[in-house]
Amino acid sequence: MPLLTIEGLDGAGKTTLAAALADALRARGLDVEVLREPGGVAVSERVRELVKDPELRIGARAEALLYAAARAQLVDERVRPALDAGRWVLLDRFVDSSLAYQGEGRELGVEPVAAINAFATDGIEPARTLLLRLDPAAGRARQADRGEAPDRLEREADPFFARIAAAYDALAATHPARVRVLDASQSPDAVLAAALAALADLLPSSPAR
Repeated sequence: MPLLTIEGLDGAGKTTLAAALADALRARGLDVEVLREPGGVAVSERVRELVKDPELRIGARAEALLYAAARAQLVDERVRPALDAGRWVLLDRFVDSSLAYQGEGRELGVEPVAAINAFATDGIEPARTLLLRLDPAAGRARQADRGEAPDRLEREADPFFARIAAAYDALAATHPARVRVLDASQSPDAVLAAALAALADLLPSSPAR
């Protein structure tokens, strides 16, 4: 069964889309497992706490390796077993996040980050990636509206997020069959409709009754 991933800057609405899309897919009779990165299993959730902690100083290479380690554990414990069991897996972030955030945002280079993640995922790739495109300033404004203290990555300066946004656009241009770009400035309902249209060729022809 397919692995579907949702990508984009913080504040783009990935979590909101994941929940709505899972409901829509289940309405079509599909068995869907929703997971997030980093996280989804105990080890990966602990890594999540580390990489988000604003009190910690984590070097760029260590950060990339921590994300890859969390991803490897999630793939081993949840993603591969779910796919093997015939379930659809919907992931809030996957390898493209590391390519954008660590490869370009941290300026480590896309190729070395891709290499460690190919090892981490044991070659698992998404059938379709939904990229929520949003201006970095709009994403930061949405985060501010939440009233939550920014985590370690969210405290980075504007050029960091500009590099990430450009990296996502480059990934979409390089992989047009897999990566479908959605306008994240639209309403949640409009984004969901666009997501379903982008997945139409993978979905059953009609909802289950």
